[in-house]
Amino acid sequence: MKSEISERADFSGIRYAQCWEDADVLVEALDPKPEHACISIASAGDNTLALVARGPRKVIALDLSAAQLACLALRVAAFRVLTHRELLELLGVRGCENRLALYERCRRAMGRQELRYWDERKTLIERGVAHAGKFERYFELFRRRVLPLMHGRKTVEQLLTRRTPEEREEFYERTWNTFRWRAMFRIFFSRWVMGRAGRDPEFFRYVEGSVADRILERTRYALVNLDPEDNPYLQWILCGTFRMTLPFALREENFESVRKNLGCLEWRRQSLGELLNEKGEDKFDRFNLSDIFEYMPRESFESLLESIAARSNTGARLAYWNMLTPRSRPDSLKTRIASMPDRSRELFQKDKAWFYSAFVLEEIV
Repeated sequence: MKSEISERADFSGIRYAQCWEDADVLVEALDPKPEHACISIASAGDNTLALVARGPRKVIALDLSAAQLACLALRVAAFRVLTHRELLELLGVRGCENRLALYERCRRAMGRQELRYWDERKTLIERGVAHAGKFERYFELFRRRVLPLMHGRKTVEQLLTRRTPEEREEFYERTWNTFRWRAMFRIFFSRWVMGRAGRDPEFFRYVEGSVADRILERTRYALVNLDPEDNPYLQWILCGTFRMTLPFALREENFESVRKNLGCLEWRRQSLGELLNEKGEDKFDRFNLSDIFEYMPRESFESLLESIAARSNTGARLAYWNMLTPRSRPDSLKTRIASMPDRSRELFQKDKAWFYSAFVLEEIV
């Protein structure tokens, strides 16, 4: 089963230099065990490595983009040969005077194809590869050109100060939620601007209604109901780095767990449907599916769910996000896949990557 989006969207460059789904939610939802075989959408690699940290038997990372797999391969090499601090410096999370020297040390732990990719893009290495994606450049444009027209640096710093939920709500309504904030937010995060500057117009093919209004509503939730001081994704968007906290795979307490379990990881340039339709006896237990179902019609989504069920062990779990297009197990598959709405909502309430409209956790029965 070939992916339809691969024929419509451009996958030649780095679209995401980081994973923009909350790895804490993902790991808690899937709870991978040593006996589990996992499939994970690679993206930039961070959330795949979060699963690796838990030491499952196997993790297969998939992506349609060679550029995204190169991002994963560079991270894997960095975990193998660098210290934790050097990993953060290479990625551009922390300052560094000579990232190319760190890259040279990583080269011996990389394959020929990935080496060719990065050797031709050393300017991205010099800046820090966590800044290199189209989506990250979109947020950089927002941070440098748009945000200053809404709020000054002092107000942004005040937003990131720890407060009680009641104090955050008061600050949001009295200081942050201005007419200019709402008006410019709706323009910058519109379907048209986001499709061309941040994602890909084809990613919105199955979206209905206002994109910006939905994201604005979820942004209020992130700034009021969640604590900005604990939110690495918000901090990167507003400040261009992780200030007070890091995503799961980049935290120092998880560094050695990722490093020692890298032997369970392999990656392939392949669609999920192609992998599931391969002949073989392997069955899988955990699926990190990112938001791939957003980009396909409902009939393709349901067909892919059937393929997942056929290649899964009983008790296998599927985790995925809806950003703007609602997707969840159809009634036609209720005897094979169980919805977990209460657990999904519980996890979604903690989701620090707030711009999604739903988190879905389902289980094979």
